[in-house]
Amino acid sequence: DLLDALIEAFPVKPEPAKEEVVLPRFAVVGRPNAGKSSFINALIGKERFMVTDIAGTTRDAIDTKFDRFGFEFNLVDTAGIRRRVRVHEPSDRIAMTMAERAIERADVAVLVIDASEGIGEMDARIAGLVADAGRVLLIALNKRDLVPAARMKEIESELDRKLQFVPWAHRMWCSAHTQKGVLKILDEATRCYRSFASRVKTSALNRFFAGIVEKHPPPLFQGKPIRLYYITQAQTKPPTFVLSVNYPEGMHFSYRRYLQNQLRESFGFVGTPIRLLARAKTK
Repeated sequence: DLLDALIEAFPVKPEPAKEEVVLPRFAVVGRPNAGKSSFINALIGKERFMVTDIAGTTRDAIDTKFDRFGFEFNLVDTAGIRRRVRVHEPSDRIAMTMAERAIERADVAVLVIDASEGIGEMDARIAGLVADAGRVLLIALNKRDLVPAARMKEIESELDRKLQFVPWAHRMWCSAHTQKGVLKILDEATRCYRSFASRVKTSALNRFFAGIVEKHPPPLFQGKPIRLYYITQAQTKPPTFVLSVNYPEGMHFSYRRYLQNQLRESFGFVGTPIRLLARAKTK
């Protein structure tokens, strides 16, 4: 009844349909109380999101349209992701599910880590969710103002060890409280997004490819040489490359990783995963 009364009191006039513009989505993710809402408030310069010392304040994935130097995108604040065995309230379960879906729908995931507490198991799990979704991963080591300079190298080493499965992830230090480094992270996220959405010309790819294969040919497969014919980029977001070979099953993961690293270095793919598919050459 209340809803009917509201609709009657505030009639909505239909507007002409407009062509929908899909903006890039930057999702801010992390453990509860890592400083995600404070981070976004520092970015937009407003107290847009509630910030308290109580973990789990944010329950919904909230979009905020933002414009930085003429580049428009959506910032998405998400609920803190924790181990499911510790989640008891139905509302918490829903909040976590929505946060995980926000990662899948995002282009860039900014993983905010409370550096004063070190790198936790859930930080690694969240990084894994981002990698599985094939999204840009930018790690924001937050609360820099609470970390002694002597401890920073230890945290960097800990990050290398616990997140070794995403060596391509970009990382930066910041403090949402003092706002130091926050806007720089946004600039880097924009640069990472452009890498994520970029396409390399086939001619440039194959010039690169010929030199790489000559310098470091693939190992033998069952005593037979693996022939690499050509490479093309099949899609963007994430950059996906298709490699034509005579024995796709003989492409060892270490050689795939070598090619991915060379692609990243040669064409400036920053903070983005690269997918490499090997297919048999067709006649």
